[in-house]
Amino acid sequence: MDAHVYGVGTSHFGRQPGVAGPMLAQQAIIEALGDAEVDSIDAVFAGTVFGAPGTAQRALQTLGITGVPILTFENACATSSTALHEARHAVMSGRYERVLCLGIETMTAHFAGPITPEVTDAEGRAGLALPGVYAMVASRYEHLHGLDRQALAAVAVKNRAHGALNPRAQHGSEVTVEEVLASRMVADPLTLMQCCDISDAATAAVIGVPRGNPRDVRIAASALRSGELWDHRSTQPWGYDLMASVASDAYEEAGIGAQEIDLFEVHDAFTIGEITATEALGLTEPGGGGELVLSGHTTLGGRQPVNPSGGLLSRGHPLGATGLAQIAEGVWQLRGEAGARQVEGARVAAVETMGGGTAGIDGNGCVVVILGG
Repeated sequence: MDAHVYGVGTSHFGRQPGVAGPMLAQQAIIEALGDAEVDSIDAVFAGTVFGAPGTAQRALQTLGITGVPILTFENACATSSTALHEARHAVMSGRYERVLCLGIETMTAHFAGPITPEVTDAEGRAGLALPGVYAMVASRYEHLHGLDRQALAAVAVKNRAHGALNPRAQHGSEVTVEEVLASRMVADPLTLMQCCDISDAATAAVIGVPRGNPRDVRIAASALRSGELWDHRSTQPWGYDLMASVASDAYEEAGIGAQEIDLFEVHDAFTIGEITATEALGLTEPGGGGELVLSGHTTLGGRQPVNPSGGLLSRGHPLGATGLAQIAEGVWQLRGEAGARQVEGARVAAVETMGGGTAGIDGNGCVVVILGG
């Protein structure tokens, strides 16, 4: 049995310290239920990374969603993508007919700047936050392929231009290559405008069995893995092997290849992350990600737009809510409801969410979802 996305919803994305998590969740859930045209669900699969125990239940009870199974997931940045992956399989197995997926995160309640690394890991003891991890990804990439810093900056320029067309995005202004490169250095070679911002937001999607509604979007495939042990056996930058293996699983299930996909939403927490993701997902050969963005291939109007939503670099990164935000963009695009950022003729979308942060493995987890087809 297939599973379909009936409806999606999100709150606004931004630093919203005065808005409690339940209020953000209300915005996303009400929109998703209305979009799905349903008034009841069989279960809730929720995701949060830094939320307190019971975060989902506190949010759901304000809408009268009680008395159903509520499962909470945590898988770093891939948290709500993981919730959707599991909800899909719960529907396909016949366990439930309709599942509400929820992602919720109030980052400003916990952080003023970069996420504090786990002190029990070697990186945490060394004070190596994620900007430093991705800077090392860039360093390794440069060793393997060379690195055009204009291309790194071009990722931020592209995604900020896309984000300027997204009224829900945290950052809605366009920037130039010169402005990106001149912004404050955070972790060489990554400047401030090449790093995503923390954000407060909630996202939601209703997943269900086929019902014959032409607005429903089929989930053609979803794949999830955690990273292998991270040691001398891999020559690739951190995260590359994990993304490539999960993408291969998803493509095989969907019966398609990367070149048959019309648009991608990928995990661009840092500019180098989009470049390695586009290579790992098969849009170009290893080392070709920089030229891919410089050529316009991944820009709106190009052959395969990447992050038409603006990505994390524009939308912001509320960890537990990010995956479903990517899913929402894919659904809007395939329905032709994306407004000024619409990808013309979009029929198939791919979403990739990479979760990192645990020392010793090649990423906490990665989810790739194929929509449509």
